[in-house]
Amino acid sequence: METTHGFDSALFRETLGHFPTGVVVITAIDGDGEPVGMVVGSFTSVSLEPPLVAYLPTRASGSYARLRTSRHFCVNILAADQQDLCARFASRTEDKFAGVGWRPSGQGAPILPGTVGWIECEVAEELDGGDHMIVVGRVLDLEVQRPTLPLLFFQGGYGRFALPSPVASSDPELIEGAQMAEIVRGPLEDLARDLGADCSVMIRVGDEAVFVTATSRGDSEPGSLAVGHRIPLIPPVGTVFCAQAPDSEVERWLDRAKASDEDRASFRDNLAAVRRNGYSLSLVPDDPTDRVALMSDYSGVDVMPIHERRIRQMIAESASLYEPVLDPDQTYDLHSVIVPLATGEAQTRLAIRLSRLPRGAGVVRIEGWIVALKAVAEAGAARLRVRAETAAADRR
Repeated sequence: METTHGFDSALFRETLGHFPTGVVVITAIDGDGEPVGMVVGSFTSVSLEPPLVAYLPTRASGSYARLRTSRHFCVNILAADQQDLCARFASRTEDKFAGVGWRPSGQGAPILPGTVGWIECEVAEELDGGDHMIVVGRVLDLEVQRPTLPLLFFQGGYGRFALPSPVASSDPELIEGAQMAEIVRGPLEDLARDLGADCSVMIRVGDEAVFVTATSRGDSEPGSLAVGHRIPLIPPVGTVFCAQAPDSEVERWLDRAKASDEDRASFRDNLAAVRRNGYSLSLVPDDPTDRVALMSDYSGVDVMPIHERRIRQMIAESASLYEPVLDPDQTYDLHSVIVPLATGEAQTRLAIRLSRLPRGAGVVRIEGWIVALKAVAEAGAARLRVRAETAAADRR
């Protein structure tokens, strides 16, 4: 391929450097039976039918010379926190796999640990790409190992996506909510200890509830919510926050579920029950899904669309567990009890939640929990009124 006369290679590099690329490590077992790997920033999907991908190694690369002795290779998609692993495979280190606990793919190519995912391929074609080769691979197998942000190469350096925080613009509201929640922290801690449960305070921020206070029953059992955890208010979640909402807000809440008319009617029944009773109940699900882990992923810095899809799916699958009609002759495993915390505003902004409650509770015991939680909420509301009156007097 001829180079255009007078072409500015530096400008070429600078211009294309403004286009970010993902970073992968291509691995294989070479003709001598040894693992080989090289870092590539020019990897792309080619075709869905048939499934084809391609990577573009430098023609003169010694690592590529070893890679091409195998008919199979594996594309390892590096995560944003794997810059050290990237540096290892980009270096001239003799044994790049030393200390790397890789495992073989179906055809034996090394699968590196901790990557976003891997794609096993068979070489379908090698094409001329100037000072690079274009290696087209037919996809044989693939897997997402860790749904997290990928490593990017941009303007000569490595980095990651900077995803916007869904609650970043509401920091003042969160701070105010946390300050309000402090008013009930002491009584909540006492209640958690007395009931052998977890207690927390949630604040509504936009279309989400954010946990601003979380008290544990005091054991080391995993599964407790933490301050900063978020959950989208998608029916059936959010009834307490919609109990005082106008019809237009209720319709917006229902629309977020993308549900059938039958399910919408069920959600309206749930809302009517919460308005009538002044609390929301949910049952422990039968499936083993780690709901706290899903919420933690959704609340993280590196939240991605897959995390939102997973938590939406979890909420949809738990729809039948909300607002059960309790039979005095039965016992129940409650997942949560939620009551509103009045702040003097037209709509509910704060709510108190009990979770990880003792299993096999009868109706009388459950009613006792509700009474105790409502008492904490009412005492907290009274303290908030006093605080508001004091602040108003100070301003006069």
